Amino acid sequence: MSDQLSADIVVIGSGICGLLTAQRLATQGASILVLEAGPRRERGDIVNSYRNGAYKGSWMNPYPPTAWAPHPRFQPHDNGYLVQTGPAPYPAEYIRMVGGTTWHWAAQAWRVLPNDMQIKTLYGVGRDWPINYDELEPFYYEAEVKIGVSGAPNTGSPRNKPFPMEPVAEVWAMRRFRERLAVGGYDVVSNTTARNSRPYDNRPACCGNNNCQPICPIAAQFDGGVAVEMAEAAGVKIMANCVVYQIEHDAQGRIAAVHYYDPDKNSYRVTGKTFILAANGIESPKLLLLSASDKYPNGLANSSGTVGRNLMDHPSNSLTFDVDEDFWLGRGPQSPTSINTFRDGAFRSEHAAFRLDFTNINQSRPVAEDLIKAGVYGPELQTRLRYGAARQVNVKNVLEVLPNPENRVTLSSQKDALGIPKPQVYYSFDDYTNKGMDASRLEYTHIAQLMGGTNLRYSPERAYANNQHITGTMSMGNDPGDSVVDKFGRTHDHENLFIVSTGVMPTAATCNSTLTALALAMRTAQHMHETT
Repeated sequence: MSDQLSADIVVIGSGICGLLTAQRLATQGASILVLEAGPRRERGDIVNSYRNGAYKGSWMNPYPPTAWAPHPRFQPHDNGYLVQTGPAPYPAEYIRMVGGTTWHWAAQAWRVLPNDMQIKTLYGVGRDWPINYDELEPFYYEAEVKIGVSGAPNTGSPRNKPFPMEPVAEVWAMRRFRERLAVGGYDVVSNTTARNSRPYDNRPACCGNNNCQPICPIAAQFDGGVAVEMAEAAGVKIMANCVVYQIEHDAQGRIAAVHYYDPDKNSYRVTGKTFILAANGIESPKLLLLSASDKYPNGLANSSGTVGRNLMDHPSNSLTFDVDEDFWLGRGPQSPTSINTFRDGAFRSEHAAFRLDFTNINQSRPVAEDLIKAGVYGPELQTRLRYGAARQVNVKNVLEVLPNPENRVTLSSQKDALGIPKPQVYYSFDDYTNKGMDASRLEYTHIAQLMGGTNLRYSPERAYANNQHITGTMSMGNDPGDSVVDKFGRTHDHENLFIVSTGVMPTAATCNSTLTALALAMRTAQHMHETT
């Protein structure tokens, strides 16, 4: 491999934001090179891994890590990669391979609410964004068209144009939730998803496989593989197994090159005019901190000292119970509907906002495992398994946390197989979060009552799952003293280094972060085209 690799724009990371930013810029005439730490795999290989038993209860099993590009698994403490130091575990889970983590996402593609972007002004908590909703709205729509979003209009987020597609057909169980909970004043709506309800962009409509995670076998759901095809069709060059370990700057602070290892730790240098850091909210700050120099002893883009700080996600707890009629979850999308009533309100001055999400995952396996663990066998197992598989349901929350500078990503003393420090995380929850959880629990109880619920099983108090929506750590802002990038994603410290990532979001709001990050990325791409 040559030491003379170069392109107009060099992108670090091949997730949805990096690839679709690259695709947009390539169609405007730039030469683009994307460097990805992990390997390249094809859809058929992943589907076969799933079908041949790699699933085994974990959505990550069809996506094993490599020695040179390890990634964390959903385990509360030691997951072999992400070093935990805080009072609360941060069980992140993401994929380092060509296409990124959207290979196995739930495809929820929500917009934030206008008020989410000014919660400091309105409610005295968190921080305001440097842009408003109207500035982002056209880029939301561009992103929705690009990935194929289907949804219902009653989400609370204003729109100037309708969704590219109507919602996927309503699941029977979700219809019953909608009809029965309406009596209690709950508005159950179709989730906004990057999933085809009709043929779209040469991909088929959803046919109800119910294994959206770990992978949609027919590509009705937008994923990393589709993003790869779109980028390469536009002329983007993608290189796998290139583990970037240093970003190099010149005497003026402009980025001059990036250095990467191949799996055998041979080092290569790649030059370019402009650079885009497009890894997630953990891997991106890790690389900025790794690239410390005499001129930037605290890491690149870190004159504010905020690189890695303000790590946010969407903690979650849940209630599992039995309804009083047969629902038979497991046909159609795994997460099709939700309640959005609690995303905003004056209460945000006192406790966290949240969404409530209904699961549509087949219950045969979890019911069977619980019964066998309890020692139930024979005819009783058959009877109780049928009953539980038909009637067991689950409701969970997706809860906002506020930016806290103490919740952060740093470099650990532990190193991976290439000798690169592993990321280290400190994470904790405050009363604002806990009060939001308590408010959620009251709603769970009311929902169960309306559904004739029995056998109520709440998740343990103050023990939260993690929704894998890695947000913050490289916040955008107008003030270089308290942010990493400006309102267009350009780093304050390096004029030719941009960041497209969920990590630039100043707050987490209550919805999955991918669509917002992609909309911000489209805005960044337009700004780059106009100014660089």
